[in-house]
Amino acid sequence: SMVGWDVAVLLLTLSLASFLILKRRKRKEIFWLTLFSVIYFGFIRNGCVCSVGSVQNIMAGCCDPAYGVPLTVLIFFAAPLIFALLFGRVFCAAVCPLGAIQEAVAIKPIKVPLAVEKVLSIFPYIYLGLAMLSVSMNAGFIICQYDPFVGFFRLGAGFSMLIFGGLMLLIGIFIARPYCRFLCPYGVLLNWCSKLSWKHAAITPSECIDCKLCGDSCPYNAINGPSAKNEPEPRLRGAWRLGMLLLLLPVLVALGFGVGALLKEPLSRMHPTVRLAERVAGEELGRYEGTSVESEAFRGSDQPIAELYAEAVELKAGFAVGSRWFGAFIGVVIGCKLISLSILRKRDGYEPDQGTCYSCGRCFKYCPVQE
Repeated sequence: SMVGWDVAVLLLTLSLASFLILKRRKRKEIFWLTLFSVIYFGFIRNGCVCSVGSVQNIMAGCCDPAYGVPLTVLIFFAAPLIFALLFGRVFCAAVCPLGAIQEAVAIKPIKVPLAVEKVLSIFPYIYLGLAMLSVSMNAGFIICQYDPFVGFFRLGAGFSMLIFGGLMLLIGIFIARPYCRFLCPYGVLLNWCSKLSWKHAAITPSECIDCKLCGDSCPYNAINGPSAKNEPEPRLRGAWRLGMLLLLLPVLVALGFGVGALLKEPLSRMHPTVRLAERVAGEELGRYEGTSVESEAFRGSDQPIAELYAEAVELKAGFAVGSRWFGAFIGVVIGCKLISLSILRKRDGYEPDQGTCYSCGRCFKYCPVQE
């Protein structure tokens, strides 16, 4: 069946990507596999056999025991994460069609300032939190609704999404992989798994000579340079800084919890029923001229307006709880990022950041040290 074929192709491409990245170390061969993934998972399969969107199916299965997660979806969710635990983000390198189409257009990438990169790296967590909130409140699969490239893969989509996807690709010429770096919610999970990877792409097959060429070649800020040669920081100072940030963490969580409470109203509008109730209420009060397609369809149904309003009120009460937890989650993320930045690690040469490195192989050909 086509479903079984999709699973076989996924496992085969993940295995081949791992081999090319860890053993062959040939950027050109990795790039050819990237183009295959664009063609097969993108245009042939319409970008719909998607590990990125599978996060929502898994969450739906956790929230509703009656929701059956198809085995194919479970495999597409778990396989890239397992490979990330074993070999790093090989899925991002050459298998994910969303990453592959961006890699193909990254012709003249420039570096984003590291401080800007760190700030923007919070957005995938925000997107992941919103997607989980939306699924838990039965408001829809927003990752799929706002997939910027599915319109190209299916050769048809709404005008606004085609514009969004086109802008992503245009930006991607100069800012490599903008969706992967600053939006992709599945990338959050891959980042976590890749940090713990058993093996990972190495810039050089032998000892680093600190030539800096690899750092200049990486457009993702995913290569860390050697530690400063000056006097090491006193351990007491580092411990004091870490202690202060650990004390700050619950404050950030509480602050996020409070800010989340203020977001109840806008976040509740993710649900179509809430939007419909507010539209109908606005029409009843004369705030709108005429009706929308949705409100016209509602008025043609037998459902009383009072029942619609009551359903919307109940949903808003659910969002009042969910938005608080969403805010607390972002507070945890910010606190953990600050703690991570405060921990100084000793490095003797240039090394890939195992969490953010896409194992794309760009740095391989720039390293003058070969076996």
